[in-house]
Order: sequence, then structure tokens, then C-alpha cells
Amino acid sequence: MTSYTILNEIQQLDPEEEHERTVFLSTCYDFPFDTTRALELALFRTFCVPSIASLLDRTGEFHNRPQKRYDDTGIIVSEMLEWGYSSERGARALQSLKGLSLSSG
Repeated sequence: MTSYTILNEIQQLDPEEEHERTVFLSTCYDFPFDTTRALELALFRTFCVPSIASLLDRTGEFHNRPQKRYDDTGIIVSEMLEWGYSSERGARALQSLKGLSLSSG
């Protein structure tokens, strides 16, 4: 898809009814580099929260599988972006992210 094709599609979407499609097109086609960097920065910030850093240290996740949390979060975010949070897959991904937050906090 060209940038013009993406822009044209976004301009024709209803912002209230089709916002999930707008987010998908923007993050995956217009700003894929920025989206990846945002995920990296969000995870970096997460590791700086003392309670989360302590939990990751206690469970050994940070030492034994440092890539896992990044990969898991990337999968969850991708599911919501690709399918929308209101779809069955997106809703499951969002629920698992809430579960991760509750167990990490």
C-alpha cells in the first residue's frame, strides 16, 4: 500500500466507528518504526518501576528470559492492533495484558 492509499482510506473512515482500523493503518503502515520504538521505551520504563523490577528479579524473569517479556508484550499489542480490541482475539489479548499488569504490580 502506498502512503496515499493509506491516507485516502483513513480519510474515508468514520473516526468513532472505525477508530481501530485507523490505529492499525497508522501504526503498521505510517509509523512502524515509531511503533516499535514506543514499545521498547514502554518496556524500558516498566523495568524502571521499583515494584516491577523487584518482581522480575524475584521471579528470575529478568535474568533467565530477558527477551520473553518484550516478545509477549509485542504479541499482545500486535493482536490488539491487527484485530482491534473489540474483536474476540483483541479482547483476549487485552485481558491477558491486564492479567500481566495485576501480577506485576
